[in-house]
Amino acid sequence: MAAELFPAKKLVSSASSSSSSAASIQQQNLSNNNPAPGCCSWQGLYPTIRERNSVMFNNEMMADVHFVVGPPGGTQRVPGHKYVLAVGSSVFHAMFYGELAEDAAEIRIPDVEPPSFLAMLKYIYCDEIDLCADTVLATLYAAKKYIVPHLARACVNFLETSLSAKNACVLLSQSCLFEEPDLTQRCWEVIDAQAELALRSEGFCDIDAQTLESILRRETLNAKEMVVFEAALSWAEAECQRRELAPSIENKRLVLGKAIYLIRIPAMALEDFANGAAQSGVLTLNETNDIFLWFTASRKPELLFCTAPRKGLSPQRCHRFQSCAYRSNQWRYRGRCDSIQFAVDRRVFIAGFGLYGSSCGSAEYSARMELKRQGVAMAQRVIKYFSDGSSSTFPVWFDYPVQIEPDTFYTASVVLDGNELSYFGQEGMTEVQCGKVTFQFQCSSDSTNGTGVQGGQIPELIFYA
Repeated sequence: MAAELFPAKKLVSSASSSSSSAASIQQQNLSNNNPAPGCCSWQGLYPTIRERNSVMFNNEMMADVHFVVGPPGGTQRVPGHKYVLAVGSSVFHAMFYGELAEDAAEIRIPDVEPPSFLAMLKYIYCDEIDLCADTVLATLYAAKKYIVPHLARACVNFLETSLSAKNACVLLSQSCLFEEPDLTQRCWEVIDAQAELALRSEGFCDIDAQTLESILRRETLNAKEMVVFEAALSWAEAECQRRELAPSIENKRLVLGKAIYLIRIPAMALEDFANGAAQSGVLTLNETNDIFLWFTASRKPELLFCTAPRKGLSPQRCHRFQSCAYRSNQWRYRGRCDSIQFAVDRRVFIAGFGLYGSSCGSAEYSARMELKRQGVAMAQRVIKYFSDGSSSTFPVWFDYPVQIEPDTFYTASVVLDGNELSYFGQEGMTEVQCGKVTFQFQCSSDSTNGTGVQGGQIPELIFYA
């Protein structure tokens, strides 16, 4: 499951550099319980206490306790040293040296996966944090259970950097379980801004019923209500499988329960309702009739469904020019690229660009817009827009908002096709403050039509924060 939720990456940090021999023994001890090198004074091989302590990680030598870790059928026997464990965890201290200390030589831990338990022990023994996408959630559980706060914080940081629309719903569920409010807030930011991507992700179908209701109740979801409805049906089908029920219409309605009334069906477009929800079979005949009357009748029936549309998110605009102008011999496009690079100091979601239009009266333009990071396209769209001849900017939107990470330069580009001369920006700023977000701009080598920091096109970035 986790392998699908996070990109394939690994985080390794160390308080200080270990010798190659100590590091190789640590790696070997991840899967094998080998004693230290076979000499009477092996301690002399390692100059620091941290390196000598690291040799004892997952090592039978001098072990005075053993753990049988994992669920039945998937257990692993792990050696431990009470003193080291007690120094690293208050739970282990109470377990071995407290008033109710255990004398058992073997302790069973069925609720923690062996790789995650070993990752926690590696931190306690070696002062190293070694996280990967497959085990980070289970490692966070282990760190929380045994009160190892620095490791838990590292797990949360790893999850935050891996956060995307694909895994935001699952991480929302887990963050509530682990009582991590900062991670919960980050998840909501992604879900709100990229709601349609999040709702259509495979991870959405894996969330629990309580998380489903909290998402359906969300006022700031930036999604069409038909997408919300379709996502709820997909979740209901997965829930039927989890409960070993046939995925029939009746059972989907059963597992949704009262959560179906959190879907704002009366706020759909009439066409979406008529062609989608009304024919889904999930609604009763009375509900379908009443909603049709709600759309068409002057005297509207009372409904159990919320009738007000969601507020969604209000887009913000970063305007990078202090003035605009036009001249008789510019700005022409001729299929050339206007481009600018930008960076932000906190995560935002770019929804589109604000573009200038014709300076010679009303005109229609075709825009090929693109957003790249380190040369890799993150979003592309070809769209037409109409300008009325004023110096105003005209919004063009990507299909979905694009997540922008802080302190990294991205390239915004547009190729415009239009015969008319256009307005262009002047007195450009290298830094613009928009609410709590600071944008920085620099010239792009992709720009072949004259746009730069001081002047040109792409006057606005439209974003959610």
